[in-house]
Amino acid sequence: MDVFRGPLAALLVIVCVAAVSANEPEHEQDDLNKIQFEAAFQGRCNHGSPCEQLCYELHDGMYECDCREGFILREDGYSCYEINSTASPLSLEELQSDTREDVIYQKDAVMDALEFSLSNATVDSNDVPQAPPNGTPFTTQGPRLEQKLTSERGVTLPRATLPISTEKPCPLECGPGGGCALGADGVPTCLCPLGKGGPACQEDMEIRSPRFTGSSWLAFPALRGAYKHVQLSLELRPEAYDGIFFLTGERDDMAGDFMALLLHQGFVEFRFDCGSGVGVVRSEETVLLNQWNHVTLYRHRWDAWLQLNTGKHVQGRSKGLFSRITFREPLFIGGPGNTTGLAEKLPVAKGLKGCIRHLEVNDHPYKFALDPKGEATKGYGIEECTADRCSRVPCQHGGKCLTSGSSAVCLCPLGFSGDLCETRVDLQVPSFNGSSHLRYRGLSDAALTWLDVEIVFKPTAPDGLVLYNGHKLDGMGDFMGLYLNDAFVEFSYDLGSGSAVARSRYRVTLGEWHQVRVSRTGRLAILAVDNDIPVEVLSPGAFTQLSLPQNLYLGGAPNFGIVSPQVRIRTAMVGCVQKVQINGRQIAILAEALGGANVDNCPHPCVARPCGEDGECVPQLDYFTCRCKPGYKDHLCARGPPAFRGSNSYLHLDDGVTMDAISSDPLDVNVRFKSASESGLLLWASSGSHFSLGLEKGALVLRYNGHESNEEIKVVYNATTVNDGLWHRVKAVRDGSSGLLIVDHGPAITRQSVEINDKADWPSDEGGLFVGGMPESSLPLTRYRNGIKGCVADLVINTDYHLQLIDRSEISHNVAECEV
Repeated sequence: MDVFRGPLAALLVIVCVAAVSANEPEHEQDDLNKIQFEAAFQGRCNHGSPCEQLCYELHDGMYECDCREGFILREDGYSCYEINSTASPLSLEELQSDTREDVIYQKDAVMDALEFSLSNATVDSNDVPQAPPNGTPFTTQGPRLEQKLTSERGVTLPRATLPISTEKPCPLECGPGGGCALGADGVPTCLCPLGKGGPACQEDMEIRSPRFTGSSWLAFPALRGAYKHVQLSLELRPEAYDGIFFLTGERDDMAGDFMALLLHQGFVEFRFDCGSGVGVVRSEETVLLNQWNHVTLYRHRWDAWLQLNTGKHVQGRSKGLFSRITFREPLFIGGPGNTTGLAEKLPVAKGLKGCIRHLEVNDHPYKFALDPKGEATKGYGIEECTADRCSRVPCQHGGKCLTSGSSAVCLCPLGFSGDLCETRVDLQVPSFNGSSHLRYRGLSDAALTWLDVEIVFKPTAPDGLVLYNGHKLDGMGDFMGLYLNDAFVEFSYDLGSGSAVARSRYRVTLGEWHQVRVSRTGRLAILAVDNDIPVEVLSPGAFTQLSLPQNLYLGGAPNFGIVSPQVRIRTAMVGCVQKVQINGRQIAILAEALGGANVDNCPHPCVARPCGEDGECVPQLDYFTCRCKPGYKDHLCARGPPAFRGSNSYLHLDDGVTMDAISSDPLDVNVRFKSASESGLLLWASSGSHFSLGLEKGALVLRYNGHESNEEIKVVYNATTVNDGLWHRVKAVRDGSSGLLIVDHGPAITRQSVEINDKADWPSDEGGLFVGGMPESSLPLTRYRNGIKGCVADLVINTDYHLQLIDRSEISHNVAECEV
């Protein structure tokens, strides 16, 4: 026969159900009597449907009506009220309340929708409804509907459910609202009410990110306005593979509508029941234990989809015709609260063990603290999540926060540093702090048969990974690694038939630059550190090739799960790297990096960019050279450096930055110069005490004194002459009463003597920094009669303050341009 359409169709469905029920056994008849319908009609949405505004086709050949924004569905199931209309028989507050929605879709009641007035009857009333006050009679145009009804009852907050031991009593006194529980190991602990903590729940505690023990829970007010749509986002850090972490519904015995998010055997499951059958959506991936996982959920009526981390979107659907969920119970987070009947509906009954943060439902972010500081109405057994210290560390510029021991640190992207990655860094020579790394394209097949590596680095800690490249992300298979182990340099590698380790004969000195060379051909590897005798090692087995398809890491690794367990240290290096050369090609350490984290600048003259915009600073241990663009002639890739004439020829700087630099102790001066004269003042710094460099009979001499002292300390570098007209680089250091001189790459000279200045009258009126000489009137007060005849190419103070000596007419006197 033809299918009936329109309002009478729903009545036909109910009659059909009743007829079938009469022929069923008694226990099946009880089950069938529980089948309920919303305002659903048989047929399809078309011009014959009664829907005034919107129509949704359901499954099983049914459809239902709905209203546009600003309207609400009438009791007849197909017409709409305008919310702000004066003709509405209900107030705006009544129309918007969830209580009205619960009454419109009531359970266990059969009624004519338009013959029931909400204004003069309650859900438990047996009174016959009266006609409206205006005398308008009721009509029966609407279908006879069986609707959802939940009896009105007060919502009570959950009571603490404590593990009860029948073996022995729990001895702890846990204060008001707390309870003593015996753990699996029999050790008693206090589970405290929300806002309290400590061994006996005696301490006040504010919860920002809660940690749950498996017996914990938080309660929030019941969800509102979520009967059809729920959009949820949260992050959890589980410590076990099973547990409920989101649960709410209609009744505390789980017999009615409900919605639950839980972990089951490591998978995230969303289970929900709109009143006629449970729907299940399950992630295809498992959670990561002891790591933060992101869960996104969206439910619209029967349908739901779920995503775990960046995994696949999985979809599911609930059973039956009902598409709305009534929420009357509190929203429980982290555990089931005081709900019962979980065994029939859920595969797990215990709560989450782990942490939750950033819970957001329908664009509302929840605050976990107790009301009024937060939104929780009650809670039990809650701890502050130590893994979420990151919530108080707002890393900037894309930095990521990681917990380390009892603190949290920001992992900064390349080009940024600081506690919060707030400082932009012009990287020149990279420094690694133990949580750093740089990432490059792997060597792949370039290391199959042979591999040559040269690294120049300065470690400041005795252990740390310097260079690593592997075959698999889990650390298995081929690998090569260079690292420090108790200050010994070790090179370890595996060709697929067992690992071998080459270890230096001596420990390297921390805080100094070292050159490490590794050469491997087939199974044979040779390790050489500085000028020590090389060490050889042969790998076991018959394999001779090394395959390294994964990324190459310098200074550390993003996590040591990707590093072979044969590498005998599990920490990143602390120190600096200035050169990496692989198979004869020098790597541009910063320019070729694909990524990295927490890399800062090493204290080095290159940080001051002494080569300007037209040159590249190339580190050479503590010094540097400039690699200039074509057309730039001098060492600094600019105009020729200043040339001094020896008499009344000098540069004078006395600005605040320079004065601060030369008054520091220790004072470190790095200068490059050339001169053909046997004697002359090269540099004079005066700021209460004095510091000078000069030539005396062809030898370089460092002189300095203390404040208001006529004793002058003298250090002479006589290992080489410097008046040969060639360029020389000098490092001079004053550290308290100690001095040090290094010329070019020669030995450090620290031998010193003390002389008395007869006049004891230093040229204090001429304060500041003089380069190349001094005014003639002041020179007699020094040990020198004139300045140098020569050039000064660059000057760096305290490793990072580079003085621009070129084109400084405002500070120069009788200075020419040097012919390089």
